[in-house]
Amino acid sequence: MNDMIYMDNAATSWPKPECVQDAVLHYLRDVGANPGRSGHRLANEGERIRFGAREAIAELVGMRDPTRVIFALNGTTAINLAIAGLLAPGDHAVATGMEHNAVMRPLRAAVQRGVSIGLARCRPDGSMDAAAVEALLEENTRLIVANHASNVCGTVLPIREIGELARERGIPLLVDAAQTLGCWPLDLESDRIDLLAFSGHKGLLGPGGTGGLVLGEGFDHSVLPPLVRGGTGSWSEREEQPDFLPDRYEAGTPNGSGLAGLGAAVRYVQERGVEVIRERERGLTQRLIDGLLAIPGARVQGTLQAERQTAVVSFTLEGRSASEIAFALDEEHGVLCRPGLHCAPRAHRTLGTAPEGTARLSPGPFTAEEEVDAAVAAVRALAESP
Repeated sequence: MNDMIYMDNAATSWPKPECVQDAVLHYLRDVGANPGRSGHRLANEGERIRFGAREAIAELVGMRDPTRVIFALNGTTAINLAIAGLLAPGDHAVATGMEHNAVMRPLRAAVQRGVSIGLARCRPDGSMDAAAVEALLEENTRLIVANHASNVCGTVLPIREIGELARERGIPLLVDAAQTLGCWPLDLESDRIDLLAFSGHKGLLGPGGTGGLVLGEGFDHSVLPPLVRGGTGSWSEREEQPDFLPDRYEAGTPNGSGLAGLGAAVRYVQERGVEVIRERERGLTQRLIDGLLAIPGARVQGTLQAERQTAVVSFTLEGRSASEIAFALDEEHGVLCRPGLHCAPRAHRTLGTAPEGTARLSPGPFTAEEEVDAAVAAVRALAESP
C-alpha cells in the first residue's frame, strides 16, 4: 500500500486512468488545433475528438442527439447558464435544503433580480420526499433545481419522483449531477430530467476544467438564452449568436485537450460499467461507515446506508475540529481528505453541522479495501490520542 491514501474524490477524482492521460498528451502533442475552426486536417481532428466526447456523454445518459450535450468550463458554469437563462423577475424557483453553492449562489443572485425561491426541507440525514418539493410549487414556478446526491454526506435525492411531478406541471427540472454522473446510473428520459449539469473531473474521471449541460430531448432550447456569446466558427458572416445546437452555447476556443481526456474517461467508465463502479463503491462506503461508527466519539452524517448514498462520508470527532482532523490525518497518517463546509453551507445547516463543518472521506473507483481500513485506523488513532 502506498504511503498516501487519497480520500478526496468528491472534490476531484484521482488518479486519472492512463487512457485519460494519454488522450490529453496526444491532443497537446499531435493535434493542438482549435476544433470547429480553420478546416485543415488538425482542426478537423480536433473537432472529431470533441464530437466523440459529446457522443460518449450522450450515450451515457441515454440521449440520441449528441448536439444536445453542451460543453462548458465546468458544472458550475452549466448551472449558471440554466438558472440565469430560465428565471426572470417575478418568477419563482424551488430548490432543496441540500444544495451546493454552485446552485445557491446563482439563485441568490436571481433573488436580487426579483426572483423568489422556496427551499424544500430535508431530513437531518439529508433525505427528503418529492412531496416536500410539491408543497412549494406556485403558479409562477418556472424551475425546480435539485442535486442528485449531496457532496457533503452522499445522500441521494428522489430525482425521478421530483421529475415526474415537474413533468406533470410543465416545469423544467435542473439536476446537479456533479457527484453522480459516472458512478451512479442515470437516464434523462427515465429520470424525467430536462437539464442535467455535470462535472467532468469527478465520477467521470476526466480532467479539471471540463463539464457541461445536457438538454433533454423534450426541452425547447429556444427559451434558454446563451450565457456567453462570441465566435463559434459558424455563422461567421453574422454578428448574432447562432441559434442552433450546440453552437448557441459554445462561444470561444474550447478546452480541446480537456475534452479529449473527458472523452477517453467516459469511454473508460462505459467499458468498466457504471453499475460495476457503483457496486464496488457501495461496498467501500459501507465498510467506511461501519468502521467509523465503531470509533468512540465519532459521529457519521447521512443515512448510514451505502445503498442510499454515494461514496461520500462526512464525520466529526468529539473534541476535535474538522480542520484539525484533516491536518492530522494528512501529516501523521498520509490520509488526504477535505474539512469544513465543502462549499455547501445550506446542506450543513440541514445536517446540523454548521458552522464548523465536518471531515469528509470520499473513496473512489481505484480505492482499495485496505486503504479504507487504514483510513479508519488513522481516525481511531486520532480519536484515542490525547
